[in-house]
Amino acid sequence: MNISWYLPVSAIVFSLGVAGVIARRNPLVVLLCLELMLNGGNLALVAFARMWGNGDGQILALVVMTVAACEVAIGLGMIVALYRQKIPVDVDELRELQG
Repeated sequence: MNISWYLPVSAIVFSLGVAGVIARRNPLVVLLCLELMLNGGNLALVAFARMWGNGDGQILALVVMTVAACEVAIGLGMIVALYRQKIPVDVDELRELQG
């Protein structure tokens, strides 16, 4: 398959993630949309790596997936901590995390 098939799909996935981050207030949905954005970028990286015939983009995509897994683990831990303290979990109303 040609790269012209992968890049529009990557752009659509990334755009859906951006729209979800902007429009939603639930932190779980925001984390999910951030994952969509990262996966859209990863798809573009792998497509360009395949086009140029080297593995650098694939290695960078693995690094991005590792960072995304760490981000989700920390984010879910923070959300669970907020639920336990019965703090409102609306993203716009969260003031507990500010210094």
